[in-house]
Amino acid sequence: MFRIMIVEDDDKIRTIVADALRKWQYEVIEITSFEHILNEFITEHPHLIVLDINLPMYDGFYWCQQIRSVSKVPIIFLSSRDQNMDVIMAINMGGDDFVQKPFDLGVLVAKVSALLRRNYTYQDEGLQLSHRQLIVHLSNSSVQYIDQTAELTRNEFIILQTLMRSIGKIVSRDDLMQVLWNDEQFIDDNTLTVNVNRLRRKIAMLGLEDFIATRKGMGYIVE
Repeated sequence: MFRIMIVEDDDKIRTIVADALRKWQYEVIEITSFEHILNEFITEHPHLIVLDINLPMYDGFYWCQQIRSVSKVPIIFLSSRDQNMDVIMAINMGGDDFVQKPFDLGVLVAKVSALLRRNYTYQDEGLQLSHRQLIVHLSNSSVQYIDQTAELTRNEFIILQTLMRSIGKIVSRDDLMQVLWNDEQFIDDNTLTVNVNRLRRKIAMLGLEDFIATRKGMGYIVE
């Protein structure tokens, strides 16, 4: 089942869109807190995002840039703005389509369906991340190396996905803890170490040693 994330601060519009998408058998994630949208995206790993432009804290353009730094997931902008420059900015920031409010629900659902077909039905790589022959299947939270497969826990999956979306870059422990638990001050620092070590053991048991490297005092990296 495809997962659609709706980032819309108007409760009525968000509910209407969510209900329409659920009728078409999509799994819907409704975002109601707008401070950590990138973290929500990494945690929920949706297949498509419906993103409003006018949001509290930071606007949709900002969050589109943040998401584009780690993913090519399809993004449909949904906005009451009607200036050509807003449409141009939305596309230039990495959006795939733009729907102006007020909108027809049937048109929006059709656009969602078309983008999903275009990005996933004909491109299996859109449902996985791969590096050094290690494949992370985003649809079922499993990891595969050659002909061996292992299931990942929620935390293991988030850690590995985050590191593999930042190949060659150090991801700090603070960043990982923020993605995993939002407010890391309430989490024992050792909890992250336990999760990383468990993930390392699973990957090693598949036959791939030293996939995740530690940079002392800085964090972790996949090279």
